[in-house]
Amino acid sequence: MSGIGEKLSGGLYGLGWATVKKLPEPVAKALGRKIADIAWKKRGKGVLRLESNLARVVPDATPERLAELSKAGMRSYMRYWMESFRLPAWSRERAAGSFQIKGEDVLKDAIASDRGVILALPHMANWDLAGVWVTRALGTPFTTVAERLKPESLYDRFVAYRESLGMEVLPHTGGAAFGTLARRLRAGGLVCLVADRDLSASGVEVSFFGEAARMPAGPAMLALQTGALLLPVTLWYDDTDVMKGEVHAPVEVPGSGTRAERTSLMTQALADAFAGGIADHPEDWHMLQRLWLADLEERTP
Repeated sequence: MSGIGEKLSGGLYGLGWATVKKLPEPVAKALGRKIADIAWKKRGKGVLRLESNLARVVPDATPERLAELSKAGMRSYMRYWMESFRLPAWSRERAAGSFQIKGEDVLKDAIASDRGVILALPHMANWDLAGVWVTRALGTPFTTVAERLKPESLYDRFVAYRESLGMEVLPHTGGAAFGTLARRLRAGGLVCLVADRDLSASGVEVSFFGEAARMPAGPAMLALQTGALLLPVTLWYDDTDVMKGEVHAPVEVPGSGTRAERTSLMTQALADAFAGGIADHPEDWHMLQRLWLADLEERTP
C-alpha cells in the first residue's frame, strides 16, 4: 500500500471509530448492511476470495448458494466492524449480555485450575466481543497477539482499542511474544489467539476441508511447553443481537512422538474443531484472504 493509501486507510478507520459509536444502534446496523451489500455487489478481490474459500467449505453449493453465502458473509463481517467500533461505549452489563457460550463451565473450570489456558479461535463472528465478555463477564484479563498493520497509526489504534477493552496486546512480529505468552501461562494466566491463518510462512501443514493449508504452530507449542490447556472456540451469529459460541473439548497432548510430531497432531486437532464450527456457520467465517496452499502457490513465480 502506498503512503497516501495508508494515510487514507488510517483516516477512514479513525472516522469509523469516532462516528459509528455515536450513531443510534438501528442506524449503525442499517449502515453496516448497506456497506456490506455495496461491497458485495462490486465483486472485489475480497468478495471473490471469500466465495472461493466458501466453495471449499460447502463443496456441493450451487453458484447461487455461494452468492447467498458470500452476501451473508459480508453482512456478518460488517456486523463485526460495526460492533467493534461501538464496543468501547458499551456498558459492562451490555457486553456481558451480548454473548452466550456453550461450555462456559468448562472454561471457568479451566481458568480456575491455574494451569494456564489457551483459547484458540478462527476468524468467526466477533472475537473482540468474545474477549470483552471474558474480561467483563468473567472478570478475567488475558493476553493476545495482534498482526502488525499498515499504516502504523492504524496498528496503534487497534492496540489502544483492544487494551481499552481489558486485553494485553503483543505485536506478532519478533520472537519476544512467544516468551511473554509462555510466562503468562506458567503464571496461570489466559491467552487468546486467532489461529486459523498462518502469518509466519512457517506454520504447520494441516488438512482443512480436505485440502492442505498451514496454521500457526504457536497454540500447540505453547501448550506443550507450559502444560496449559488448549481449548478451541468457535463463534457465530444468529437472528438475535446475542452472539453465540462454543468451547470445544481440550486438545489432547500426544503421549509420544517428537516435539514437531506432537505439535503437528495438536494443530490438526485445532483445524478439525475449527472446520466443524465453520461448516455449521460458513457465513460467519470472515476469511477474505488466501488460505489453502494451492491458492498461495498460484502467485508464486
